[in-house]
Amino acid sequence: MTEFTIKEIGERFSTAFHLRTSPLAVYGADAVPEGAVHLSSIHRCIAVTMYRMASGQVDADAVWLGGEHTAGCCPGGLSHTGFMERSDDIAWFVSTGRKDVRGGAAEYLKAGPQLVEKCFQAAGPITPPGRYLVIERASSVPKGKADVRSLCMFGDAETIRNIAALVHFDRDEPFFPVLVPWGPACATFVTYPAELAARAPNDSVFMGPQDPTVNWSLPPDLMGIGIPLRIARRMADNIDRSFVVRRPGVAFPGHERCGEGRGGDQDHPASSTSLPSNAP
Repeated sequence: MTEFTIKEIGERFSTAFHLRTSPLAVYGADAVPEGAVHLSSIHRCIAVTMYRMASGQVDADAVWLGGEHTAGCCPGGLSHTGFMERSDDIAWFVSTGRKDVRGGAAEYLKAGPQLVEKCFQAAGPITPPGRYLVIERASSVPKGKADVRSLCMFGDAETIRNIAALVHFDRDEPFFPVLVPWGPACATFVTYPAELAARAPNDSVFMGPQDPTVNWSLPPDLMGIGIPLRIARRMADNIDRSFVVRRPGVAFPGHERCGEGRGGDQDHPASSTSLPSNAP
């Protein structure tokens, strides 16, 4: 397997899947990286911040959060990254509500609080990746950085479907390589793929979010996918021998993106190391 850098993995995905957003890398750190800004300077929500970074709405290349600096951050996001204990009230707020919890406000995402608690228990304890959690554009991650845990990418439905298909390319199990898990958007993009949750499947990628509470902030045709780094490395290595390069007209039929017409089954190289144009 080719040992691509994080930047190179991001570039291969961006080129092969014609991403209009920047792939993001997730990792832990004992010190705040130079130039990184606190999450709250963009938005209190991890998922909203990630989308704004990926789509170029903000200039920051990296954001950080940690248990010592919680002001301005969503308590749910802090608990789902292991920097704060989860409140017992959250099960009521996420489900049917209770008069003495936030004045009875509720999200009605689950039929009852017991189901919420069982889901949290199924995910297991959540452990931060370090003193700080850092989310950085893959293009700016230094060469040789070894502690990146996962990548997150955003795209339209066609793009994310194609990325999910590449996950399955070298797998013999048809049901579990790609999952759409219950939980907040930050869990789909960070907690599960970065393996912060003790019992989250460790050989799957996570597609979504299915959390409707972030719909106000995301385009209706946008999806995201969180990929553990070891799986992303395999996928980057598989691009050239998969449908993405060998049958691009199937993956992106008749579309025009980035000024390119891509009808038919003509080869569209995924990188400078792609298969030659006369490959079968």
